[in-house]
Amino acid sequence: MVIKVGGKMFAIVGLEADPLKISLKADPEDAIIQRNMYEAVQPGYHLNKEHWNTVILDDSIPDKLLKQMIDESYQLVSKKLSRKVKLEIGVL
Repeated sequence: MVIKVGGKMFAIVGLEADPLKISLKADPEDAIIQRNMYEAVQPGYHLNKEHWNTVILDDSIPDKLLKQMIDESYQLVSKKLSRKVKLEIGVL
């Protein structure tokens, strides 16, 4: 499942995986820190590994951190949208 904002993806959920996996855009420095802190955070699967992490949802990542990672992914993608698109979808 691909989740988009303004036509750009910010999350990919592997619904067939067990446990579930979600790929999220991340600041390159944050991506490395998260990978070093949690075994369940890996370089983006089939994505630009500098800018994407794949997170295995095995309950080893605190919910608060996971929500922050999702929010950051959304923010990183939405801030790059054109002004016109931001106005159309109401993020400006």
